Amino acid sequence: MSLFGLYLFFKIFSQDYINLLLTGYFFFLGVLALSNMISPVINVLVPTSIPNIPFQLQFTQGEGAQKEDIINYKFTSYDVACLVISTVVGVWYSLQKHWIANNLFGVAFAVNAVALLRLNNVVTGCILLGGLFVYDIFWVFGTNVMVTVAKSFEAPIKLVFPQDILTNGLSASNFAMLGLGDIVIPGIFIALLLRFDISLKRKSKLYFYATFIAYFLGLMMTIFVMHMFKHAQPALLYLVPACIGTPIALALVKGDIKTMFAYDDNPEEKTEAAEKKSSSSSGNKKEAKKAK
Repeated sequence: MSLFGLYLFFKIFSQDYINLLLTGYFFFLGVLALSNMISPVINVLVPTSIPNIPFQLQFTQGEGAQKEDIINYKFTSYDVACLVISTVVGVWYSLQKHWIANNLFGVAFAVNAVALLRLNNVVTGCILLGGLFVYDIFWVFGTNVMVTVAKSFEAPIKLVFPQDILTNGLSASNFAMLGLGDIVIPGIFIALLLRFDISLKRKSKLYFYATFIAYFLGLMMTIFVMHMFKHAQPALLYLVPACIGTPIALALVKGDIKTMFAYDDNPEEKTEAAEKKSSSSSGNKKEAKKAK
């Protein structure tokens, strides 16, 4: 419904005003997302000879016992460098809508989304991917809604791949598009498989790497078919079978199919259980001391 709502929105209101509003909105979101993504990279690349100076931004209200923090934010000089770099990219995107700046913001949104969102079990992941598989095919092949929104929506919610880069270089103007949903949804499923691999306590992370490679091959197939037929393609048509079929086939071969579908990743429950175990053990120790 949200996709159809956007479609009607672009049909009713001026596209220029909508895109101006979206540019400002995604400028701030993109700067924050990109800063967060490149922060670990900057921490590794910057030589240790350059000090990482800590700062603290603090606003309080009240005095004495009534004093409380309104803002208490800690950051470093490296964080400031990340923010400056991201702001430059944001200005570049806002002024020129260049495809490289768009893709930098798009990748940042996708990486942050995969880090924030999580699936608890494989069954839920399969149902989610299966539903979006049908959804994607219908809105691309059945109607022109998704293609219209994707082309009209000037925001970094998609990655664009220049088809005329060999002739026009970085000034390319003819693009193939990949929605961020086609990255984020399979991404959180693949992240679940990584946690499943870790839970197996084996040397290799077979399910993660195999599914990641299958996803990449499915993506290449999407781009290939797009170039061959010169028509928008529902990426999940190729990505979902790759992401679901690969781990299930491997689990059948390895004899892990029951373990895979029984696996439930719930960090909150694990934390609570660990805390209860810790408190009970400390309580037992105190009782033992009293008995002595």
